[in-house]
Amino acid sequence: MLAFTNADEKQSPTVIGAGCKINGDINSDLTVQIHGTVHGNINASIVVIGRGGHVIGDIATDTLFLHGELSGSALTYTANIFSNAKMDGTLTYKTLNITANTELECKLKKRKGNKDDK
Repeated sequence: MLAFTNADEKQSPTVIGAGCKINGDINSDLTVQIHGTVHGNINASIVVIGRGGHVIGDIATDTLFLHGELSGSALTYTANIFSNAKMDGTLTYKTLNITANTELECKLKKRKGNKDDK
């Protein structure tokens, strides 16, 4: 999982900690890490849903790391789905990496075009 960035970069991820509950959308040009619960849509360069994290809404991202739970759809260029991850909805991807023991109850849709195509 991603950690805080180097101080020289002057960029840090948005982190929703365990036990935190957010109602509303999140928009970021950087990384968003979810370890708590978000009821809303997320649009970010990289989205990490950690173990214990839960998003109820839709995600648009270049890269998705799903360790936790997503109740909604995801539009991504690269989807990384790890063991014990749960998802329902539609996963639209260009590249898909799945480890064993995932609980995907979603529709998979191969994305056409390049990374910059929206």
